[in-house]
Amino acid sequence: MRGVVFDGRRVEVVDDLVVREPGPGEVLVAVAAAGLCHSDLSVVDGTIPFPVPVVLGHEGAGVVAAVGPGVTHVAPGDHVALSTLASCGTCAECDRGRPTMCRRAIGRPARPFTRGAEPVYQFAANSAFAERTVVKAVQAVRIPEDIPLTSAALIGCAVLTGVGAVLNRARVDRGDSVVVLGTGGIGLNVLQGARLAGALRIVAVDANPAKAEAARRFGATDFLTSADGVRELLPTGADHVFECVGRVELIRRAVDLLDRRGQAVLLGVPPATAEASFPVSALYLDKSILGCRYGSARPQRDIALYAELYRRGRLLLDELVTAVHPVEDFEKARADAEAGRVARAVLTF
Repeated sequence: MRGVVFDGRRVEVVDDLVVREPGPGEVLVAVAAAGLCHSDLSVVDGTIPFPVPVVLGHEGAGVVAAVGPGVTHVAPGDHVALSTLASCGTCAECDRGRPTMCRRAIGRPARPFTRGAEPVYQFAANSAFAERTVVKAVQAVRIPEDIPLTSAALIGCAVLTGVGAVLNRARVDRGDSVVVLGTGGIGLNVLQGARLAGALRIVAVDANPAKAEAARRFGATDFLTSADGVRELLPTGADHVFECVGRVELIRRAVDLLDRRGQAVLLGVPPATAEASFPVSALYLDKSILGCRYGSARPQRDIALYAELYRRGRLLLDELVTAVHPVEDFEKARADAEAGRVARAVLTF
């Protein structure tokens, strides 16, 4: 079968992948569509260290092809969106409703694929850039069949991360002010999360003026090409600033833009060894810097919720898909993503 493999030197679309059958508590999914996220590219450029060879992709949707023993919540033929969260469901963190903190779901990459005699790693417990992939049952969330799979694919990362950061982690309230630094796929979802939460002033900041229209469509009340203008709109600072690019200078800027009791939420992914600095006194007025893993999501609940909000016209999905390519055109999709020409490129099988 086809898939996108990174061997440590180059990325290649191959046609000789094999994936094993699902075991107990697992689901085999025929992937229909998968979004190309910058986290996939971060594996290629070394920003995210990961063992190789690896099948890339972690934002996908498809149709259940088979289920292993013990799986009852989905069946062959069901449409599903995939999450990257292979949480165990039994540890103390899972029991508290915090599956993103499950220690068994971090740093234990499996190798369900083979090429010839060589095992191949699975990225983010998902590997959506393959015609078929095996995931834990908890990662497959059934969705209504009337949602296009090219749109549903984006729920599993961009939407969960961006909207979840607003609703679950920052808990933005009605009337709050929000600044979003960077309006790629994650940033656009932060904007619509702020809109859903009832934020009063939502300021999008992106150096590319061509992104203004999309930012306003997703919820921005104001658009700036530089954070220098934020204080003119919010003289005392913002209640929440979301850094969605992954640059340490923007992390510092996020802290500087906070009002009293404000929160800086870090969503971008800088290199693993990157360090940010800020004056300690900047935090004394009850300001906070918050990390956020995967939108502090509970995927079985949140994916179903976001799918229903989409069906009711309250959450934008189709508008996130700015380019659709067959998987063989991966390099074109990669070039568009790296150049910032698209919010999300989607690969199809």
